[in-house]
Amino acid sequence: MNLTLHVWRQKDVATPGKMVRYDAPNVNEHMSFLEMLDVVNEGLILRGEEPIAFEHDCREGICGSCGFMINGIAHGGFKNTTVCQLHMRHFADGDEVYIEPWRATAFPVMKDLIVDRSAFDRIIASGGYVSVSTGSAPDGNALPIRKQDSDLAMDAAACIGCGACVASCPNAAAALFTGAKISHLAHLPQGQPERKERSLRMVRQMNAELFGNCTNIGECEATCPKGIPIEVIASMNGDFLAASWQERPPVEIAGAG
Repeated sequence: MNLTLHVWRQKDVATPGKMVRYDAPNVNEHMSFLEMLDVVNEGLILRGEEPIAFEHDCREGICGSCGFMINGIAHGGFKNTTVCQLHMRHFADGDEVYIEPWRATAFPVMKDLIVDRSAFDRIIASGGYVSVSTGSAPDGNALPIRKQDSDLAMDAAACIGCGACVASCPNAAAALFTGAKISHLAHLPQGQPERKERSLRMVRQMNAELFGNCTNIGECEATCPKGIPIEVIASMNGDFLAASWQERPPVEIAGAG
């Protein structure tokens, strides 16, 4: 098949970018989207032009490195699918495809389709540590966990931090990501000692990174390639409110004492 690509090209974070048109002839339907871009880049290099810069690593939908907007939808819009798992058989001969990076103040464009997602790293780092007793490994049944809790924790831990939730949210909110990182520990015994402090630090760091506010639109859940449920946001809000209330100084009552 023959495709027409409109790709966002930007030299660096300080240089304005623009959409550039490229022809992608003889695209094999069995290629992944990133393999198609590899072939396009090979042609650009042979012509002495700068190849399209994009992030990738595992190409198995695990690492979260890949990710950009395809025709205005994060990861291309197929359920539970990252860009590296998206195949060209979903496109038709003659299609025009628009490819852009994530759009968010907290995700500045570094080059072409690559954005700086280090804000996510700072949110995770702000969560601190988990208290674990040193010594020999405990018995597997020493800490009984309800299946419901373990399922919720595993669902939240599936987040790969790709940033699709932020890019698809009209407010550029990071509530789904932060909620997932807080919730997967909140449902486990190992995460209880620092649970309150963790929620306070991570939510405050999220706000400091200039992400937008969550207004429960739900686009984050719809485009998340790992199907993270929006309930993790409610769990995060509950922990944050409870921790904030307990953090308040005691109120002095006139005449008491």
